[in-house]
Amino acid sequence: MRQDLKLLDCTLRDGGYINDWKWGFTCARGIIRSLTQAHVDVVEVGFLRNVDKYDSDITVCNRIEELNRLLPAECGETMFSAMAMCSNYDVDKLSPYNGLGISMIRITAHDYDLTDGLDFARKVKEKGYKLSINPINIMGYSDEKILWIIKQVNAIQPYQFSIVDTFGSMKRRDLERIVGLVDNNLNRNIRLALHLHENMSLSTCLAQNFVDMHLCRPTAVDGSLMGMGRIPGNLPIELIADYLNDYREKSYDIDPMMDAIEDYIMPLKGNSQWGYTPAYFLSARFNLHRNYAEHYLKKGDLTNQDINHILARIAPDKKTAFDAAYADKLYDEYKNRRVDDSAAREKLGQTLKNREVLVLAPGATIKSHEAEIKDFIVQNNPAIISVNFVSEAFRVDYAFFGNNKRLNTQEVRGCKLIVTSNITDTVADMVIDYNSLCGAFDQGCNSLIMLLKLLESLAVNEVYIAGADGYTQSANNYFDNSIRNHVEHGQKFNDAVAEAIERFDLNIHFITPSAYERA
Repeated sequence: MRQDLKLLDCTLRDGGYINDWKWGFTCARGIIRSLTQAHVDVVEVGFLRNVDKYDSDITVCNRIEELNRLLPAECGETMFSAMAMCSNYDVDKLSPYNGLGISMIRITAHDYDLTDGLDFARKVKEKGYKLSINPINIMGYSDEKILWIIKQVNAIQPYQFSIVDTFGSMKRRDLERIVGLVDNNLNRNIRLALHLHENMSLSTCLAQNFVDMHLCRPTAVDGSLMGMGRIPGNLPIELIADYLNDYREKSYDIDPMMDAIEDYIMPLKGNSQWGYTPAYFLSARFNLHRNYAEHYLKKGDLTNQDINHILARIAPDKKTAFDAAYADKLYDEYKNRRVDDSAAREKLGQTLKNREVLVLAPGATIKSHEAEIKDFIVQNNPAIISVNFVSEAFRVDYAFFGNNKRLNTQEVRGCKLIVTSNITDTVADMVIDYNSLCGAFDQGCNSLIMLLKLLESLAVNEVYIAGADGYTQSANNYFDNSIRNHVEHGQKFNDAVAEAIERFDLNIHFITPSAYERA
């Protein structure tokens, strides 16, 4: 007997996290048309949400009629769905199903509003739609709680129930345990679906395992074109479709999927990368909301090891819903390792007393203007301090690091090492209290600004700067790509740095071109 197994594509809904759902009406219709031509069983068209107004180019709408405008005239056997969450959609806006267009509504809810979500689900079913209940983060529930959920679901009798690995923390044995628990207690007439994320690069493997369980019930698997979805992404639908063709007697047409990827998805992949990264693996490892990993990645000064240590500290009651203020508190606690740096400051102050200081930053101009910088050194004999890198072209006296991520990429030789106290597991000649150097820059702690603040406190008078080029959107901002920061900036950042530099009581001179220099 051929198993009733459906494949659901959620590119326009879950993939919309990458482009803010701004697909464009023509593009969205093209994707839907390609998926129907590929004989995908279910295509999720977008989100139902409370939004201010209808925009035909965005797949987030107030009304189901607005999403229905995206559907092609020829749909074949494909069913269409939309997703709604009880916390951000007024179910009274949902028109009763009239037999046309989107026929399934997938509802989702967090652990903290699950009861409201189940009430929301009942109202959706009453309006005549096929109902899919998708609780967020099933890995966050105990077996006892899962059994309670299944009991409520059996009472509602939806069309489908989904196992959703929201944080991508599921492994093969977790899948076997949870599927076994759900399958043995969920009413047989309810379809069991699986929605996976790619934090550990396991989605294709887990989906194949799920399919190969040969459950005696209707089943479904979610995927998206090229795995597009909220970083790190989803199960690539084209990969599981190919597997189902080979091993489950399916006949999905891969060619239209590949055409859609080339025409609509690949251009977006160049602008916004999704897929496996170590930080998202770490968030999955602790079964955390992925926003924590994103939040710490954007700081730009943390290694994956740092992120791992911070994520391990997140309290159980903070894991499911991202709390930015709490995340920043942990970040500050991790960074602010206070030390008594009076001896280090005294020693450095004596060395720099009555001397000009040349600060070398890692901008591209230290390579393009190398000769001019060397001439300046010969003529002025300054004390030389490099910032967040060690130069091979110039002999420096000190290398200053306020960024652990940068220090991990460098080998400090031939000079003394100065670090801020947030950097651990490093033998340094001088350690300066990190907290004492922050506060001079509104956008966080910048190593160049921290060094200038340190020099100001040591009563240094004349400071010359080379290689502090500032940021551009297209040019290479570093003399060496190996030290490139994953967090790039633009003109607003340049202006903020320039304003911070102007506030110092230092005579600062730029000897290479810089976006931080003001006339």
